[in-house]
Amino acid sequence: MLAAALVAFGLIHEVHSASTAGAATRLQQLPAAWRDDQGNAFDLHGLLGHNLALTMAYATCHRICPLTMQQLQRLQRDFDARGIDAQFLVIGYDPEKDDSAVWRQYRKTRHLTRSNWHFLVGTPATVEQTARRLGFEFWRYDEHVMHDSRIVMFDARGNLSTAGGLAPRDRSWMTE
Repeated sequence: MLAAALVAFGLIHEVHSASTAGAATRLQQLPAAWRDDQGNAFDLHGLLGHNLALTMAYATCHRICPLTMQQLQRLQRDFDARGIDAQFLVIGYDPEKDDSAVWRQYRKTRHLTRSNWHFLVGTPATVEQTARRLGFEFWRYDEHVMHDSRIVMFDARGNLSTAGGLAPRDRSWMTE
């Protein structure tokens, strides 16, 4: 049963908007204080003024997170082709195991080193609060973090997308 659930989650990959997200509808409603993959303090609210694609992941995930990263890379290519500035934010689900050094290595081995990509580590409470506010479901099962695949979008004003599901050609949420 667990294996079937993992396969189902691994095959289902959606980009969610405000209609399916939790309580936060503005970037400013999320915790600001994080650490990036270089170990430096990172102010999440400093991304105001940019279109933002945000997801959550954990570094040792072998099914769902790789699919989510592929979707983010496709979004990056699409934005590049359209000349649109966007920031990509990956918040770690498991700050106890996925520290800055782990995310730094993750970025390097997966060639996700562009300066507009940010891999963040928070406290367990900050991670849980952010996940809850954005509607990211996750739980621990033995040594694994079980989770869904979600990407939420914020426009340059810090508003969570209100586009009804983000289709590949629907970019109504972003500021060009």
